[in-house]
Amino acid sequence: MTDITFSAYFAFFLYLLLLLVQWGVATISKAKQPNAVPGKIDDELSHNSFVFRAHRTFHNTLENSALFIGTIMLAFVLNYQSTVFALCMWVYLIARFIHMVLYYAIATEKNPSPRSYFFLIGVVANITMLVLLGMRLVA
Repeated sequence: MTDITFSAYFAFFLYLLLLLVQWGVATISKAKQPNAVPGKIDDELSHNSFVFRAHRTFHNTLENSALFIGTIMLAFVLNYQSTVFALCMWVYLIARFIHMVLYYAIATEKNPSPRSYFFLIGVVANITMLVLLGMRLVA
């Protein structure tokens, strides 16, 4: 296995761990609430509630996972090995991690919030990966 391949696999592994951590934090924080109902979050909650922020962090990651995981799986199936692609995976992973930390830490309704910038960095990294794969397929 090349260093580039290992780097890409390891970044993907860490992304899956990030997803697991977010799920756990969202589930546990919600379950600790009085009268918690499985699968339902109180409609009255907003950014001032950690339960809301943990739930939104996890769901935001889920909303972005289909494109990221699909892009990665296509790259792995094509055996696409690119330093730029692997770097984009790491940028995406780090951006999602910082997004998570900021969402947990900052209770704000302000838009854009500091976490928004890291959301956008992740989106740009994912679009770049998709473009690289498209160029590979067309070539």
